[in-house]
Amino acid sequence: MTYLLIFLHVLVSIALIAIVLLQSGKGAEMGASFGASGSQSVFGPSGGTTFLAKLTTGAAIIFMLTSLTLAYISGHTGSSSIMSSKGAQKAAPAQQAAPGQQPAAPATAPAQQAAPAQPAPQPAPAQQPTPAAPAGAPAK
Repeated sequence: MTYLLIFLHVLVSIALIAIVLLQSGKGAEMGASFGASGSQSVFGPSGGTTFLAKLTTGAAIIFMLTSLTLAYISGHTGSSSIMSSKGAQKAAPAQQAAPGQQPAAPATAPAQQAAPAQPAPQPAPAQQPTPAAPAGAPAK
């Protein structure tokens, strides 16, 4: 089902690109550049809807529907996540020791080092020198 939707989505997107590129712009006539676009007054100034315009609308609707459907399907997949197996391994209960025995430490646990009893000594603050008298002032 998903592969069919992806195939349809790619096919419609390529068709939509081709249909849009085949259409001529609104000002494609030579007279339109000079303001003479009143020859099709029955359908108004924009003219009638062509077959390619209707085809573009249909392809755009199909493109949007396949986009929304693929987004919905990708958000509601089952447990196909890569990380779903990691959660099951962590959730496995640890083996409990028999009464009267101390639980054994895991073999892969790194050895813990003891923390220092006292914090490292801080250096004493440097004393500020007294400012010297200005050069032109008499000495006392």
